[in-house]
Amino acid sequence: MSSFPTLKTGAVAQYPATKVFRFQQQILHFIDGTDQRYRDCSGPLYTWVIRLDLLDEGEMAALEAFFQQNQGAFGSFAFTDPWTGQVYQNCSLASDQMDMISLAEMRGTTSLTVIQNGG
Repeated sequence: MSSFPTLKTGAVAQYPATKVFRFQQQILHFIDGTDQRYRDCSGPLYTWVIRLDLLDEGEMAALEAFFQQNQGAFGSFAFTDPWTGQVYQNCSLASDQMDMISLAEMRGTTSLTVIQNGG
C-alpha cells in the first residue's frame, strides 16, 4: 500500500489545515413509520483538507504521480495525521480531480481532501 507523499520538510500538510471527524451510520425505514439506526464503524472517521503552497517542481511532480498512481479517488493509501502523527491505513482522496497551479518558479499550489474509509 502506498503512503501519502511528504514535502521536502518531512511534513504532509501546511497551515492552515482542516481536520473534521464524523460518525457513519445507516438508517432503515420501516413501513409502520419507525426507523432503526446503526453505526457502520466502531469510531469516528476523519477527513483532512490539505492545502499546499510554495511547492517546488519536485514536490508537485511527486503529488501528481501519487494522484495518478491512486487513480484519483479510486485507490487507497496510508495517511499520517499531521496533528497526532497516527498513521491511518485505509484512506483515499475525496475527488477524481486535482488542480495544480504553478504561480512561478518554486511556487506551486494545490489542495487535496483525504478521507478515512470505514472498515
